[in-house]
Amino acid sequence: MDPIVSNEVSIVIPTHSERRWYSLTRTIGSARLQTHPATEIVVVVDHNPEMAERVRRDFPDVTVLENAYARGASGNRNTGAFHTRTPFIAFLDDDTVASPDWLARQLAPFADPAVVGTGGGIVPAWAGIRPTWMPDELLWAVGVSYTGMPTRTAPIRNVWSANMIVRRDAFLAVGGFRTGFGKVGDQNRPEDTELCLRMSSASGGRWMYVPHATIDHEVPAERSTFGFLMRRCYAEGRGKVQMAGLLPKEQELGAEKDYLRRTLPRAVARNLVRAGAGRGGYHALRAATVVAAVLAAAWGGGVETLAAVFESTAHDGTL
Repeated sequence: MDPIVSNEVSIVIPTHSERRWYSLTRTIGSARLQTHPATEIVVVVDHNPEMAERVRRDFPDVTVLENAYARGASGNRNTGAFHTRTPFIAFLDDDTVASPDWLARQLAPFADPAVVGTGGGIVPAWAGIRPTWMPDELLWAVGVSYTGMPTRTAPIRNVWSANMIVRRDAFLAVGGFRTGFGKVGDQNRPEDTELCLRMSSASGGRWMYVPHATIDHEVPAERSTFGFLMRRCYAEGRGKVQMAGLLPKEQELGAEKDYLRRTLPRAVARNLVRAGAGRGGYHALRAATVVAAVLAAAWGGGVETLAAVFESTAHDGTL
């Protein structure tokens, strides 16, 4: 695919720890090698002056900024995005490697002025062997594309900030990512989904998913355990309830409902059929994993709902 030479784009890469140094260098390297060259590569360091100085020293051709907001990826991304001057802003995480035609492919849908943002496919780069009990429908839990997403370029409600491009004017119009609402500590709130919904609502525009505009996303060994999956699903349940509280009443979580009503039941049925046909006992484990994931998310959602009710009644003085 030929690059769209008229579309100037900056790439923003948030980072925070020297433990990610090797990964960060690979991310920067892939950003440099795009067939559609970026106008500027911006690395934003989250309250770590020593690391910021190291990036400046080792990558003199890269713009290095320090997070101007409270600690967290949302403020980190905003710091970089607000600095840029190009019509488009691309975001990569510091543990990803973009394919050479990533920018070219993902910029293509912006030929339609109604498109406010795009996202691309995220491929898992497992540190070890992928767990046999992990169904494709739950791969979102390790930050990669999962079964149920479009297989060709198509409209989508939201994309992930690990692989996202936005129109700068639409992004600035809503104030960027919601700071203080994201993945900080044990919180796992979907700041990227919330941004996508705000941008669509404010502009009347839409998001497009470009599955072949791929990046590889590292999946460390500690994220390949059943315990991690359950904690992640529990946190997701809490985060979605928190996000729902920020949305207008008429803006329901339709994608989540469809996923629960259609995608996951099909996953259970398909794996049970395969297990019953003798195609591998791990299929039964995958079916059981889906059920456990739903229960963990429901538990998290219930806890967050009760916490919100308690906080509301305490604030009203009824307790």
